[in-house]
Amino acid sequence: MATSEQGVAGRSTGAGILTALQPGGYPERMTQMGQYPPAGHVLVHISDTHLLGEGRSLYGKVPVEERLAIAMARLEAGPVKPDALVFTGDLADLGEPDAYVRLRAIVEPVAARMGAELIWVMGNHDERAPYASLLFDEPETDAPQDRVYDIRGLRVISLDTTVPGYHHGELSAAQLEWLAGVLAQPAEHGTIVAVHHPPVPTPLEVMAVLELLDQPALAEVLQGTDVRMILGGHLHYSTHSTFAGIPISVAAATCYTLDLGADASRLLSGVDGGQSFDFVHVYDDRVVTSTIPLDGFAEVTGFSSDYRPMIDAMPADVRLEQLSSKTSHLNLNEAAASDV
Repeated sequence: MATSEQGVAGRSTGAGILTALQPGGYPERMTQMGQYPPAGHVLVHISDTHLLGEGRSLYGKVPVEERLAIAMARLEAGPVKPDALVFTGDLADLGEPDAYVRLRAIVEPVAARMGAELIWVMGNHDERAPYASLLFDEPETDAPQDRVYDIRGLRVISLDTTVPGYHHGELSAAQLEWLAGVLAQPAEHGTIVAVHHPPVPTPLEVMAVLELLDQPALAEVLQGTDVRMILGGHLHYSTHSTFAGIPISVAAATCYTLDLGADASRLLSGVDGGQSFDFVHVYDDRVVTSTIPLDGFAEVTGFSSDYRPMIDAMPADVRLEQLSSKTSHLNLNEAAASDV
């Protein structure tokens, strides 16, 4: 696919530089393609795995271990190399010890190969005693499972919003005091707070019964701190909001999702579809989240990564012309493919 000799007026087309869209041909690699440099930190946000002991299927229908394994394989095969994997709760469906053992067996080898920190968060389906002993190799306890991680200067706080014996969320006065103490000293690159029960409204009224209680008390602690984003789970669908001026990103689930568009005859509808996890790219001045579906889909268009070195090494004006101009041979061929 040869390039056009004549480009948009006022722009250099690099006439003759590209004789064909083939790998190679450029000696230097550009540091970035757009206006933004690479993110300083990258997290993977995964939620609601709901594993069962002995590898059982959830509700006898959903192969939750297989779903998690698919997520891990998709993650490891992809181009993103995360600093940490953050699992925001409901790791086990019934808090069974074997579920936590199986969870570690699936996740830890992938995290180790990727060089990523593992960050677990308690969910309402989890039980504190096996969570502490089997995920952290600590003595069994009924105490809240709050922890702080330092990821090259980015602080991640795993905050336990669970209430033993119940499915709604709550934070004790002691936890809020602890959190305020941690946040009193800003971190080099700011803080991410990871919880299971996200402080967001939900259009599913029955799920609102199981929300985090007394949210104003948490807002009072977070306001004016270096918290840059709150990550949550629990809802089984992806959503975004703000809380105390802080962005919130809720990951869906790897087990099953809740269908917000279900027939009005259904008060709640959990479906075996739409499972996903999120990328969290942390820049100096912003945080960007992206949702990655577990299911692979048929590719209808694209380019081989073999072309990446050539595109990287193009002078910026040539790259813009080749990829942006509607009259470049690259885009004309793309348009022709859609006209078949």
